[in-house]
Amino acid sequence: MDKPVLIIIGPTAVGKTAISFKLANRLKNVEIISADSRQVYKYMDIGTAKPRKDELEKVNHYFIDIKLPDEYYSAGMYGRDARKKIEQLFESGKTPIVVGGSGLYIRALVDGFFEKRIADAEVRQRLKNELQQHGVTPLYERLQQVDEITAGKIHHNDGQRIVRALEVYELTGKPLSKFQKETSVKADFIPVFVGLNRERKLLYQVVEKRVDLMIKNGLVDEVSKLKEMGFVPPLNSLRTVGYRETFEYLANKIDFSEMVRLIKQRSRNYAKRQLTWFRQDKRIKWFNLDDYEEDRERLVEQVIEIVSAS
Repeated sequence: MDKPVLIIIGPTAVGKTAISFKLANRLKNVEIISADSRQVYKYMDIGTAKPRKDELEKVNHYFIDIKLPDEYYSAGMYGRDARKKIEQLFESGKTPIVVGGSGLYIRALVDGFFEKRIADAEVRQRLKNELQQHGVTPLYERLQQVDEITAGKIHHNDGQRIVRALEVYELTGKPLSKFQKETSVKADFIPVFVGLNRERKLLYQVVEKRVDLMIKNGLVDEVSKLKEMGFVPPLNSLRTVGYRETFEYLANKIDFSEMVRLIKQRSRNYAKRQLTWFRQDKRIKWFNLDDYEEDRERLVEQVIEIVSAS
């Protein structure tokens, strides 16, 4: 294919969606590929900061509301599905733009997966916590269910290797035993990375303002409805900043002010981790939104120039 595809990345709340809509207004036939590992889930609108319904009606979006909160969806599955969708959009004369902050989704889409590179500190730590709390047997039994071949090669008390095998499976949806290191899974297009950031203090301010807006817009009610529908922890989809703390509040484990404090603190930490991840990729052209505060159109022009030159 060898066509350029703009990929807009950056930390949570930085302003990726707003810029993508400005680009959609300037370019022809734009349709947006979401790269957000939580916006794929239905009924989780406020806490994941999905675009509003009127915005979704203006520009077609893909990979939003495609799964129920209790359905499994991995980065590997996303990479495969998103590559196919981009190919379809090009064939129909559309201009796909990828927008999101999920680094693992972006990597799966653009570079494919190589087993040694598949890693996520949060997933690994969660599995290690399960190992410490419940012992190795439940994890080993889970591995037997999803990857019998690898389980047969690992001693049932080898917690480290069991955790690693489960980490790979959770991230890719593919058993470690069947993992193939093939370059053919790479994207058949030219990725044009544009990163959006702000000065750290200002970024944290907009992150906290977004949390306040989520609370005002009804995050607690949204989580209450999820609970009524039977979608409750420890579902993976609900191990998300905002939802985890609100469930704790509804269970009377923390009070309201502590809930808000924790959401803000963990959202700031999440933004920091996102930046750490993305800064490892030297292909990204970074823009400081503070430099374009009074003239976002100038930023849009510069991004268009980068894509045109690719």
